[in-house]
Amino acid sequence: MRANFRMQRLFVTEALNCEQAIEANSDQFNYLANVLRLADGAEILLFNGRDGEWKAQLSYPTRKKILLTPKEQTRPQPSAPDLQYLFAPLKVGRMDYLVQKAVEMGAGVLQPVMTQHVQGKITNLDKLRANVTEAAEQCGILAVPRVEEPIKLKDLLESWPDDRRIIYCDEGDEGQNPIPTLSRIKETRIALLVGPEGGFSDEERHLLRNHPSVTPIPLGPRILRADTAAVAALAVIQASLGDWR
Repeated sequence: MRANFRMQRLFVTEALNCEQAIEANSDQFNYLANVLRLADGAEILLFNGRDGEWKAQLSYPTRKKILLTPKEQTRPQPSAPDLQYLFAPLKVGRMDYLVQKAVEMGAGVLQPVMTQHVQGKITNLDKLRANVTEAAEQCGILAVPRVEEPIKLKDLLESWPDDRRIIYCDEGDEGQNPIPTLSRIKETRIALLVGPEGGFSDEERHLLRNHPSVTPIPLGPRILRADTAAVAALAVIQASLGDWR
């Protein structure tokens, strides 16, 4: 069942059960009362990443308090997407865009990966997770992707499971078309790795190309920015191996 984009959606942390009211926190109160200016009796969609999506009724028991009462479930909770997105952090504005697009494109796990030429950094995982939640609110997603702690590329590869294939965008690949390479992949569990703006170092490229669970792909004849490459690679993977098939 597709999302209803005519109604506002709000992520909550509480359990969602019919007729069990939830009190909006201060940020939610400000958003609902002062930004959206919703009146008593207005309806809104709630989700928490566990209990599906619910149509809820808003009420003001006092001027400074909002209650959200789930009335009916509009969509059941789907399974979390299995696609993992591994990325070298970018500078703040572009990383926000990258994270939002990864959520929209069906990533189930977001894993920051620290590389030798990385230019961005993760200083606040809570902010990154809030960005993920906001993207899920806006694009109708119910299974909110998990955000992992940053890890060094070498450590990631050393502990990588044998049954999940890493596809990485290699700007040094001589080919232009990723489809033939993707069509030869047999694993159903996939991860995408996108490097930093400065690209992978020679040492990192050697580690990647010699790892048994890693497959490099090209992304055409043009040099793409890291955030553009991420969207392009996610699209071609979802079309070839993922949930667009």
